[in-house]
Amino acid sequence: MHGIECSGVFVVPTEWKGILKMFETPSKFPQDKRKKNTLEKLERVKKTLRHEEPDHVPISDFFWGSFIQRWRKDLDLAEDANPYYYYDLDWIVTVPNMDPFIRSFEVLKENGTEVVVRTGFNAILRKKFDAPMPEFLAFETDTIETLESLTFDDPSDRRRYREAGDNQIAGVGDSFERNSPPWIETIRSLHPDFPVFGSIIECNECLTRLIGPQNNMLWIGLYPERMGKVIHRIGQFYLDCTKAQIDAAQGLLDGFVIWGDVAYTKGMFFSPDYWRMYFKPWVKKITDYAHSKGLMVIYHGCGNVSPILNDFIEIGIDAMNPLEAKANLDAVALRGEYGHTLGICGNSNIQVWETGEQSQICQEVLRKLNAAKGGGYIFQSDHSVTSTVSGHTYDYIVTLVRQFGRYPLRLGEYDIKDLTPRADGARIHPVNPHR
Repeated sequence: MHGIECSGVFVVPTEWKGILKMFETPSKFPQDKRKKNTLEKLERVKKTLRHEEPDHVPISDFFWGSFIQRWRKDLDLAEDANPYYYYDLDWIVTVPNMDPFIRSFEVLKENGTEVVVRTGFNAILRKKFDAPMPEFLAFETDTIETLESLTFDDPSDRRRYREAGDNQIAGVGDSFERNSPPWIETIRSLHPDFPVFGSIIECNECLTRLIGPQNNMLWIGLYPERMGKVIHRIGQFYLDCTKAQIDAAQGLLDGFVIWGDVAYTKGMFFSPDYWRMYFKPWVKKITDYAHSKGLMVIYHGCGNVSPILNDFIEIGIDAMNPLEAKANLDAVALRGEYGHTLGICGNSNIQVWETGEQSQICQEVLRKLNAAKGGGYIFQSDHSVTSTVSGHTYDYIVTLVRQFGRYPLRLGEYDIKDLTPRADGARIHPVNPHR
């Protein structure tokens, strides 16, 4: 039952073995050629992100390992059941090694309830096995001078893409894993069954893990120009990682996700102007490079990103995710405000899903499907699916989307006839599901 350290190799507790992590989805049917159904899913997603109506609204999500455990139990499924395969979902994302420094985790403490490790971000994390996410304990990069002096490992190092090994994003999250499998093997195994997206973090995601959010915001306030120079160096590093990753995939990627939280529920972590000056150029360069290779681009940025949505449209992002409802964002209102200049991926209110009340869930799902009129909408939660959502609830949601998300959309009492932008700037307000 207890994790143990044998000759420096951490052994995961028995009860954690066989649990899928958020970004771990092994193929059940490895083969060389893509299935006809996979090509149909790919065309569905592509048409959607061209703001055309395909056969039906695409659906996918990001699943926590704890949800998958509950889902299997609730629906009495096999121990290896996987929601991507079970529901034949429309796209999937993968993560290579994005650590600035490629190194094995250094286990600093371990017992039956938790593990403390030093990672390739020079950060010390504690992962409690019964907690959904890890805790940052310390950051070894604790002065701006230290930050300025760092030299990251080679973006093209084959260990990032072609070899198994430890990396923080894949290994320390909703579960704990040592020696993540080679990224390229994951890509190859998923390619026959799904449209596959690679991914990269942008500058703020790196800084959050490298120096912590407090130091990040404090140093931007105290040393804006010095931090700006650091951001440009980090941006170049992750642009180079993007190029190396796409090259390593050898044509097996269909899209690309940029992970970049720059906001919380009420606003941004720093001024929109500062973001535009230092962060935006690198998001654009990564987007432009992915587009030049024929890849769709989805940007994942939590919180209320309203102040910079027009910037993402200008950059050419194909869809924004997750557009959190808890940050007062609403897909139908956004479609009314931005029309089909904005691609939407997500925004279904996970807090409504958590109630388990089918009447509320039905209203939430069908109302949000109005944003899919004319294409441009991938149905997902407004972040990710945790164990607070029952397996029966998610099963019901997929059924609703598959039934009512077929074009032409027929949404009954939840149909909104006019989604055209209002001349007076007024928004189509979200419905309060608890009213």
